Formats: sequence, C-alpha cells, structure tokens
Amino acid sequence: MTPCGQVTMLLFLLLAWVAPLRADLSTHRVGLLMPRVVPPQPETYFCTSLKLEEDKDLYVVSFEPNATMETAHHMLLYGCELPGLTEAVWNCGDMANRDPAKRTGPVCRGRSQVIYAWAKNAPKLVLPKGVAFHLGKNTDVKYLTLQVHYADVSLFKDGKTKDDSGVFLTYTETPQPKSAGVLLMGTGGYIFPYSQAHMETACDIAEDKLIHPFAFRTHTHALGEVVSGWRVRYAGGQYQWTLIGKMNPQLPQMFYPVLDNVTLSRGDVVAARCTMSSHRARVTKVGATARDEMCNFYMMYWTEGTPLARSSCFSWGPPFSYWHRLPMGLLRLFSYPWLSQIPDENRASTIDGEELRSYLFGRMRND
Repeated sequence: MTPCGQVTMLLFLLLAWVAPLRADLSTHRVGLLMPRVVPPQPETYFCTSLKLEEDKDLYVVSFEPNATMETAHHMLLYGCELPGLTEAVWNCGDMANRDPAKRTGPVCRGRSQVIYAWAKNAPKLVLPKGVAFHLGKNTDVKYLTLQVHYADVSLFKDGKTKDDSGVFLTYTETPQPKSAGVLLMGTGGYIFPYSQAHMETACDIAEDKLIHPFAFRTHTHALGEVVSGWRVRYAGGQYQWTLIGKMNPQLPQMFYPVLDNVTLSRGDVVAARCTMSSHRARVTKVGATARDEMCNFYMMYWTEGTPLARSSCFSWGPPFSYWHRLPMGLLRLFSYPWLSQIPDENRASTIDGEELRSYLFGRMRND
C-alpha cells in the first residue's frame, strides 16, 4: 500500500474505530488545556498543570485530544507528585527555545509518569472495559501536567490567535479492577548522513507482576520508518521474540491495539527498535526539536494492583548501544550482547499493507 493509500484508510477509520464508553458507568469529564497561550518562536515547549482533588480516587477511562498537528507537534500528559512550577504556564523543554517572559522548570517534581501521548492528529483513546489509570488520593499522582511542543508558530504571527491545545479526560470514582500503566521505551544516539540506523533499547521486567499490554504508540520525527516493540523470553535454551506491535510513525501517532494475547512477567525483556533512514548531509542527533530525532515506543498495559514502579527504559542508542553486537569496536558495557535469535529485518523493520490493516481494524484486548 502506498503512503497516500495508508493515510486515506486511516482518515476513514479514525472516525469509526473509537470504542464507546460503558453506558452503565457513571463518569465525569475534566479538561486540561493551555490557557490561550502564544508561543513566541518555533520549538517552544510549554507546561500547565491541574491539581487533583485530594480526598478522591479517580479512575481515568478515556482521553480526548483538543489539538491539531497544524498547531501542536505533540503533547504529553504526565501524572506528577508535584508540578515543575506553580505558575499557570512555564517553559519546560530541555534544550528547546523559551519564552523569556515565563519561568523555566521541569515538567514534574518528585515521582512522575507518562499517562498519555498525542501527535499527528491521533483520535480519542478509550480504554478497554474495566481498565483505568488510578490517580488521586491513594496514589503518588496528585497533579496532572500537560506539555505541548510547538514546532511551528506561524499561526500565531497575526497577534490574535491563541492556543488552547490540551486533552479532556473522562473519569469515574468507581474503582476499576485493572490498573493501567505506560512503559516508555526510548534511545539517545546519532544517525549518520545517508544511512539507515537501528535505534534499539531493552529492559527486563524485575517485578513479580503479570503485565498485559493492550495498546502501543510509536513516535519519531521525520526520519523514522518503522518502530517495533517485542517481548523477549528465554525458554528452551534460546530467546523467543513475540511481537507486541509495530507501526509506521509517519502515520497518526495514536495508541494502536496489541492484537495477540501477549503477557510479560518477571524475567522477561521488553525490547524496542526504531528503523531510521537519513538522506541528510548532516548528522542527526536525538533531541527536543523537529530538526533532531526521537525514538519512542509506548507500551500501555494493565495489571492487577499497582502498575510497574519502572515507567521508562532508555538506552544510549547508536553508535553506542544495540541489542546484540559490539558497537564500533567498543566494550560490551554499552550493549545487550545476551540477546540473540533477533527477528530478521523484514519482521522487525518493515510493515506491509496487511499488517497495517490488522492494526487499523483491531480492537484493544482486556483479557
């Protein structure tokens, strides 16, 4: 399928794909939106926060974006113990451009976790029945912080346009049996001119929990071709690789369904690869701006009890860290030499029309 055909199919399906919320569940809706801001220059990152009610446990069951890719490059929603600053809006992008009229600080202070991400006109996300993000009273999440990356600010040059990008959350106060969490996989690294690169990361599950991935999201900038995520399990004297999901990151960066009943438990490894292709005459580094690159695989999952304490897994990236081989003759300190039986290039680094359709027509599992 051509890229044009992929996009046409997506535009049609995004309207019909969203699952309805349970009619028998009493829910409420709250929005976390930028308070009509004007980003002064490209590559600005702004944050704003919302304090949750201290005496209530909230169970978030859906996320509805209020943004377009013409305005926002991407948005991240964090659950925070404390916000980075107490201002209504602050600069919050590492090595990004800043509004000199605003203070600069981190996204969060204390414990934090990503609970939602959006880019490229992704649609509303409804979690499977019985699955929810537990926030508020009996958790470490006392605030929500929204981070918006403004890559292009040409819309704001008229002096009248202001931005209210953000997300609406639907929640219930009724406890849900399955706790949702997100494991963010990513890399640092460099992509050399006129080359293809594999940006790879891997971490093991160290907690005694049964993890059920039900959705995944991929994110790169312009050079990304395919991002894939895997469960790696040692059994029968070899490593067995089971696909969690893969997608072309140039398509809407929504959460797609995990199609198979994949579970992870203590001792398993979660591995991700971004396949990048550069036709640039310069080195491209991983960084915060659209001129840079990113390699991210988000695995959304449910488990019984509390989610994993670990919420992210990052590697050095190329040319320092790979799944299996010595990077540029350096020591194995930077690699994962114990991973073997790695899927071939076709399985790990390409996606065909049939595979794409299976993700577009699939439904999120909750078994």
